[in-house]
Amino acid sequence: MDISPLCALGVRVLAFLFGMIICGLVAFLLIERLNDNPERIGEFYQCFIKGPFSTRRKLWKFLKNSAVLLCIALALAPAFRMRFWNTGAEGQTLVGVLGAIAVNFYLGGKIPEWQLLVLMLFASLLCGAIWAIIPAVFKAKWGTNETLFTLMMNYVATYLVSYFLVVWVPNGSSSLGKLSHGKLPSFYHDYLLIILIVLGLTILLHIYLTHSKHGYEISVVGESENTARYVGINVNRVIIRTMLLSGLLCGLAGYLIGAGLDQSITPNSVGGQGFTAIMVAWMAKFNPFAMVITSSLISALGQGAEQISQDFNVSGAFPDVIIGIVLFFIIASEFFINYEIHFHKRHNMAKEVLKG
Repeated sequence: MDISPLCALGVRVLAFLFGMIICGLVAFLLIERLNDNPERIGEFYQCFIKGPFSTRRKLWKFLKNSAVLLCIALALAPAFRMRFWNTGAEGQTLVGVLGAIAVNFYLGGKIPEWQLLVLMLFASLLCGAIWAIIPAVFKAKWGTNETLFTLMMNYVATYLVSYFLVVWVPNGSSSLGKLSHGKLPSFYHDYLLIILIVLGLTILLHIYLTHSKHGYEISVVGESENTARYVGINVNRVIIRTMLLSGLLCGLAGYLIGAGLDQSITPNSVGGQGFTAIMVAWMAKFNPFAMVITSSLISALGQGAEQISQDFNVSGAFPDVIIGIVLFFIIASEFFINYEIHFHKRHNMAKEVLKG
């Protein structure tokens, strides 16, 4: 069904608002404190604002979370535009963190800091690229299912990190501890450089996808591989090259986590953001600029839900329920945007059959 972009935006906004209303009703029914004092239901909505925006520290945390999530979503955009369903951003980002931390662990304090940071960046990019190219080559050469392949690679990455933690921390602890070297420089605020890097990357990726030959080839392959071959595009080369780019960007996200935020690593360093980024990219229709909005929305929902959990002293799973409800309505809105519904009365259909 053809629908104007403005109308589609309106449907999505209404879906989000309706989801928030349902969330309030769910909170009213499930949280005993709200049952005791129904007027407090208004505080539920205040928490969503208070979570990411009530203090300067929370605002910077919101911007940092949005930037990291946006970076991973940007990494997925080229592959998704090509209809290569890369579900392995979690693992590709995690091995990016692993590459940075490995260089830091072995060379930290032994070489100048700027050299250490450069080598950490190179290692992160290399690890992310390798992790992405493996399923790309199998897809291009043997036609394997990229969704399952990249998904399984996430688990391999998790166990690989666990292995290195055993090697680095032989006393049985699963935590490496924060390293004293390999920290990205900061100015004005620790997170500002990360935010600026990701915003710059957003602009560059938009230019690459919309104004370059490679971006055009990605779009053609995504529309039809047969058409791409007919016009002389090497489909296998485009698949491998595009996944190489996705892996590099995931590696960069891992570098920002390992050198800019944690300076350590655990199997949960990415924290599921690789999977959340799939939703961010899909909601934005793989548009880098729209991803700025969707990543901010998801981050705000996450922090708002955490604030609800703290203020109302509810189970840690409750924030996930809140986020799930809102995302359900946003996803459901796409059905009404893409399809037109017609209702037919049965007796009219019966008359038409009899007339026939």
